[in-house]
Amino acid sequence: MTEDRKKFLRSLIYPVGFLVLIWTIFAFQVIFNLDLAYFGILPRTLNGLIGIITAPLIHANFEHIFSNSIPFIILAVAIFYFYPSSALKVSAIIYVMTGVLVWLFARQLYHIGASGIIYGFLGYLFFSGIFKRDNRSIGLALLVTFVYGGLVWGVLPGFKGISWESHFFGGVTGILCAFIFRKYDPPVKYDWEKEEDEPGEKKLEISYRKEDNNFN
Repeated sequence: MTEDRKKFLRSLIYPVGFLVLIWTIFAFQVIFNLDLAYFGILPRTLNGLIGIITAPLIHANFEHIFSNSIPFIILAVAIFYFYPSSALKVSAIIYVMTGVLVWLFARQLYHIGASGIIYGFLGYLFFSGIFKRDNRSIGLALLVTFVYGGLVWGVLPGFKGISWESHFFGGVTGILCAFIFRKYDPPVKYDWEKEEDEPGEKKLEISYRKEDNNFN
C-alpha cells in the first residue's frame, strides 16, 4: 500500500465516523418517531446550552441530512488529508465555537444540523489556501461552492427554515482557524508550481533551445 493511500484512508476515519453517528441518530429518530429538535441550540437559554454539543448531530428530515452529508464528507476528508496535524484541532474549534456564537447572537429559535460545520470547513479550506498559497484548498473550496451553489446564499438572512446564523458564524470561525493555523502543515510544492525558475535552469533551457535550432 502506497503512503498516499494510507494517508487517504487515515483521513476517512473521523469524517466517516461522524457521518455514521448522525445517520444512526437520524434512523433512531425516524424509527421511534421522535422530535429531537429540543436538543438544538436555543440561544441565550440554559436549556439551549446543550445544543452547542448536540445540535450538529440532529437533522429535521431526510433532505436536510442528505444535503449536509455530501459536502461534509468532501470537505472534512480534504482537511484531514491536506492538513493532518491541525485537522482535529480545527474541527473541534469549528464545532464548539460555531455553537457558542450561535447561542450568544442568533435568533431565539432552535438551531439544528451540521451545516455550520460545513461552512466552517469551507471557510477554513479556502482561506488556508490563500494564507498558505495552497492551490489545492482554494480549488476544492471553489468546486464545492460551485456544485452546491446554495452555499453562497446560505449566510444571508431571509431564507425560511435556514439557520443563516450557523452558516455565518461557522464561516467566520473557519476563517479565524485558517489564520491561527496558517503555519501548520505547509503544502508540498511541485516543480510546476514554482513561480520562477532558477537562473541556472534558464541558462540550460536557452542553451538547449539553441542546440535544437542548430539541428533544424
